[in-house]
Amino acid sequence: MTELVLLVDAYLVDALPEIWFGAVMFALAMYVVLDGFDFGIGMLYATRDDEHEKETVLTAFGPVWDANEVWVVAFGTMLLAAFPRVYSRVLADHYLLALGFVLALLFRGLGPEMREQRDDERWKRYWDYSFIGGSFLAPLLFGTLAGRWIFDAPTLSLPALLTGVGLVTVSVATGAAFLTAKTRPRLASDLRTYGIVATLVYLIGVVALLTTVVVTDAGGAAETVLSLPAGAIVVLSVVTGGGGSVLALRGKYRAWLVSALGLPALLSLLVALLLYPTIYPPTGLTVREAVVSPLALNLVTILGFPALLLVLWYFKFLYGVFSGPIEGEGYKS
Repeated sequence: MTELVLLVDAYLVDALPEIWFGAVMFALAMYVVLDGFDFGIGMLYATRDDEHEKETVLTAFGPVWDANEVWVVAFGTMLLAAFPRVYSRVLADHYLLALGFVLALLFRGLGPEMREQRDDERWKRYWDYSFIGGSFLAPLLFGTLAGRWIFDAPTLSLPALLTGVGLVTVSVATGAAFLTAKTRPRLASDLRTYGIVATLVYLIGVVALLTTVVVTDAGGAAETVLSLPAGAIVVLSVVTGGGGSVLALRGKYRAWLVSALGLPALLSLLVALLLYPTIYPPTGLTVREAVVSPLALNLVTILGFPALLLVLWYFKFLYGVFSGPIEGEGYKS
């Protein structure tokens, strides 16, 4: 029994680079899923003219959107802690995109807060533009940065831009699904059309992106794209998107929300598949080459994973408290 325990311990220690790669990709997935629907809500906000409907949209994600941004901090922190060379190269090689992403987050966050400070139509319109523009630019820039990272492609290349557009469209889809599950039937019925269209555009975009990668062999990823796991993820995405659209048309909005959130989760899984084992294609760095020293990795593991579990517990609590629909100016208790 002791020998078995020692064998398992030795295996886990040896697998720590892969475990941390999985943890970093998990944090990325959580960010794309949770802050993704925030971005979608911000973009869908542009379709509302009635002041009451605008307030309803803002109320829907008000209690959770600040918390959702924790995951981009977790992603960056975990990447720095376990793969510092990758972290430094990502920021150095994609500095303008990263800076633009942060500024978009800033203006997205300022919009709802500042519009409430003055009861002036022009003032509110200005900060609405800030909110909508930030909500659109943040996923576009973050997705484009990811496309450059994964496919070792220029900013204005098809692989990079299609990745950015894909993140925008899947955010609209998840944002629409979240709002329909939280708001009244009339507003929900209107918003579901945007969500279904966005889902269709997203799926077409994914196929176009992967076709482009195969044709150009961007970042040497063509072989991975043509592999069975990648094909399975694409098929699952199509089934999830199509099934979710059917649920939306039938008015089963909570089930649609679960289905819609599966799309960015599958997208993140595809990103992990395309990156592993070469975590930074522009330099050819693999996961095991980029990881910190064994002593530092063991220390990070001891300190980091309990903190991650605490964050997960907090999010379970938060979404449990605000799990109901909106009633009036707040959530139904």
